[in-house]
Amino acid sequence: MRRRELLQQAATGITLVAGTRMIGTGSVSGSSDEDAVPLDQLVQIVSLSHVNDPATTPVFPGDPAFTLETAATIAADGYYLQYVKEGEHTGTHWGAPAHFQEGGLTADQLEPADLFLPAVKIDIRAEAAADADYAVTVADLEEWESKNRRIPDGAAVIAWTGWESRWGSDSYANVDSDGVTHQPGFSVEAVNWLIETGRLGTRGALGTDTFGPDLGNDETYPASTALYDKHRISLENLNNLAALPTTGAHVLVGGVINKAGSGSPATVYALVRR
Repeated sequence: MRRRELLQQAATGITLVAGTRMIGTGSVSGSSDEDAVPLDQLVQIVSLSHVNDPATTPVFPGDPAFTLETAATIAADGYYLQYVKEGEHTGTHWGAPAHFQEGGLTADQLEPADLFLPAVKIDIRAEAAADADYAVTVADLEEWESKNRRIPDGAAVIAWTGWESRWGSDSYANVDSDGVTHQPGFSVEAVNWLIETGRLGTRGALGTDTFGPDLGNDETYPASTALYDKHRISLENLNNLAALPTTGAHVLVGGVINKAGSGSPATVYALVRR
């Protein structure tokens, strides 16, 4: 079986066995354990997450403070343990529909497939550098498709704003003298276009290396309000987006599944085709 065929099978649900780091062909006719191919021969696994550290992790204005304390030590207790206190949307994280939709799906009501999505990257670093309040437009998305291909239905559409390089500094929140945050995001017209054309259909995601998909200066959160319906999620405060190709990768989203959760701090991985 050719590598491309194996990768296509992996992307559509063939079992990933993390302990052995193998992609098995499972019950596919004519296959055997000898057919299993090491995962690292098919894809490169890239982390898109920041390290959670109270000293460097910016907290969205108004969210609970993030603290990390030593609760037990090997010397005193025979084991090492930290006590983590944070909001569900601290650091790199994902948001569930219930975050902005009354009665929306909570973290524990989502399906595993909601957290494994084809990914595309929209590079707006130049526009965001010139205007911190820049919003991705429908024209941006159409231009991207003219140079690449149609955004897959149910994709994670990720805006690479360059804000990840500001992590750990006051310029990340970018609050002005009036207390207003300035970060780039998605226009509501662009989000609605993605939804209405099926690119964000019954599932999918908006991703960004900022606090969230909305402009930082818009406290009505129109992009988030439009996004959170059905099985759509957000991926926020992403990192290392230079390692994410423009198209052709998948994202795999981890994190704690809290009862009735609005989302979760997460380790987000990109599976990049070799």
